[in-house]
Amino acid sequence: MDYFKKLQELLKIELEEDKRSYQALTEHASVNDRRADGLTWYPIAIRDTEMTRGDYISVEVERTTHKDLPHQLRFGASATLFSNHDPKSNREEGTITWQGGDRLRITLRTDELPEWARDGKLGIDLLFDDNSYDEMANALKLAESLSEKREEGRLIQVLTGQQKPVFDKDVHPVTLPGLNSSQQEAVNRILAADDLAIVHGPPGTGKTTTLVQAIKTLAKNDNRKILVVAPSNAAVDLLSDKLSSAGLNVLRVGNPARVSERLSALTLDSKMAGHPQMKDIKRLKKQASEFKNMAHKYKRNFGKAERDQRKALFDEARNIMKQVESTEQYITDYLMNKAQVITATLVGANHYTVKNLRYHTVVIDEAGQALEPACWIPVLKGRKVILAGDHCQLSPTVKSEEAARKGLSTTLLEKCVKAHPEAVVLLEEQYRMHTAIMGYSSAVFYEDKLRAHQSVAGHLLYQDDTPLNFVDTAGCGFEEVAEGTSTTNPEEAAFVFKHLAQLVSDLQPHYREQDFPTIAVISPYKQQIQLLREQLTSHTELQPYADKITVNTIDSFQGQERDIVYISMTRSNADSKIGFLSDIRRMNVAMTRARKKLVVIGDSGTLSQDAFYAGFITYAEGHDAYKSAWEFMVD
Repeated sequence: MDYFKKLQELLKIELEEDKRSYQALTEHASVNDRRADGLTWYPIAIRDTEMTRGDYISVEVERTTHKDLPHQLRFGASATLFSNHDPKSNREEGTITWQGGDRLRITLRTDELPEWARDGKLGIDLLFDDNSYDEMANALKLAESLSEKREEGRLIQVLTGQQKPVFDKDVHPVTLPGLNSSQQEAVNRILAADDLAIVHGPPGTGKTTTLVQAIKTLAKNDNRKILVVAPSNAAVDLLSDKLSSAGLNVLRVGNPARVSERLSALTLDSKMAGHPQMKDIKRLKKQASEFKNMAHKYKRNFGKAERDQRKALFDEARNIMKQVESTEQYITDYLMNKAQVITATLVGANHYTVKNLRYHTVVIDEAGQALEPACWIPVLKGRKVILAGDHCQLSPTVKSEEAARKGLSTTLLEKCVKAHPEAVVLLEEQYRMHTAIMGYSSAVFYEDKLRAHQSVAGHLLYQDDTPLNFVDTAGCGFEEVAEGTSTTNPEEAAFVFKHLAQLVSDLQPHYREQDFPTIAVISPYKQQIQLLREQLTSHTELQPYADKITVNTIDSFQGQERDIVYISMTRSNADSKIGFLSDIRRMNVAMTRARKKLVVIGDSGTLSQDAFYAGFITYAEGHDAYKSAWEFMVD
């Protein structure tokens, strides 16, 4: 099928680009540079070792310094244990099987720790992630081979637009307390769907609440397991937590990004640890390790008797580990059977513990941010698929411009919304934004169908405040500066805090310090964020509220909200070039984070050459929300 051949080609282009950029980052990088880029833990200390499946050894390590540095070492990633005495030859590859806080477990592809591991100066390096690409490529090949089959191919043909989805008209609609009419409609569309239903959830419309209620109803009506997946660990964690709180038996495959007791308790490791037979397993593993250690004490030059004794010890260790494996498998199967919902990332849905499970229903949340090839991994495990997300917000990260241009950045959600409008329910009531903040986004992206719930429609920071401001810097001489591949605007950054300091002063009579509103300062440009962070520290009047102010890029705020949001647009030039500000879906995310006040600061001369920004400026004028920066320049 040409559909999957094209996706395979695009995935190959993306893999090559990803590999190239990874090599460029790591090839000549020192251990300190790799650590700063989040690719390395160094130094580390070994805290524990134990035997595991297939004669491999599992090593628990802890990073002993630089604990504040963010990192990318995650469950399921390929990594290598290395010694900095001789990092090129003293390396042992493996897979991260658990990571939490400053500890992780890595299963090495060897049956004992190498000699050099006893000499200290150890670290863990993240390897290039071939595994995810292999899983995606295999899923596309399997989808291609199944697509022509009548039974197995039906869902594939619906999702690729060749057949229409079917809905059971005899399914009795349910009425669930606490859901509004469009959320109710979405649940009923999910229940009636034979193969596909789509929940389109704009910002603040309660998509997660709707999904939890739909999954709970499906689990109650139908005693079949449900697979719930999302592209990021954070999204999986949120759903796992909510589903468990709703009373469902949830099994979280992989390990949570948010290390909380509640979430950890849902993982297979944690549930297995609570099983009564685990005491026997621990005892047997210890026994197997002792036999192996005894066997390794024999030196290379020894006679037949010693060789036989060594072999007998190894055989005994192997027999014990076979017993361990079959007991672990029994416990795993028992826990799997009890679970109503399995939750995982898209690639995690193929983890060896659940690889062979099949489901009646597969739910893909945040499908607007999910790379299509990754979606086919869980899709092929189900008979019915629920896609939930918002294709009018951020699209997935694609590293290759060529692959993105040729269609890899177009999601399965977007394609299905276009092909099957009858499967889509738009959640229309939002619980976050003042009506004036919501209005422009609703008009441009959601056919003007969004409405604000009465609890938020008119909420303000204080009486007579204006919920929306566009502050125009045109003619102020706030010129942008090229910074490598990024852009800054120092004068605009300074103006942002001048404006914010004035707002904070206006708010002080209305709020105690502990109840002060939360504030986000956002820019699309990383270098401008860096500049804003530096400038924030020199504003003494803002320091008492530093814990309420977050400065970050738009992407980092997806799914979040704040009472007040400032957006520094940054671009200001005579050629009206706006660069990737032209990605209006990203700007939709930025503009819909604010609950009670949105302040957009930018140069109308540069911005208004683009229809989206020209429309926004007109909208601001219509709401008496347009101001010139000159009005604030006079001290």
